[in-house]
Amino acid sequence: MSKVAQMSREQRTTWTVEWAPLAACRTSAPDALFVQGAAQQQAKQICQRCPVVAECLADALDNRTEFGVWGGMTERERRAMLRRHPNIRSFRALFEADRTAQAS
Repeated sequence: MSKVAQMSREQRTTWTVEWAPLAACRTSAPDALFVQGAAQQQAKQICQRCPVVAECLADALDNRTEFGVWGGMTERERRAMLRRHPNIRSFRALFEADRTAQAS
């Protein structure tokens, strides 16, 4: 079993701090996720099979990452999420707590 396949099983119950080496995009061209327009929808498809999509999204939201597709969301989608939830201090804590609750 590959490390990524194994991770996707374990991922369902634990939070991965060092998520980047396990990301589905790790073998993509560096600019593949920094596109505009319709190409963003294609870039988001990479995230659909990623075992660490929640970690990536939480990192992008918590760090207010402005450009690129992160965690399956475009910069516009992330800005909208941040506007809708201005009181959330840590998306990582929120997502991690949700994952723990679902595992129980």
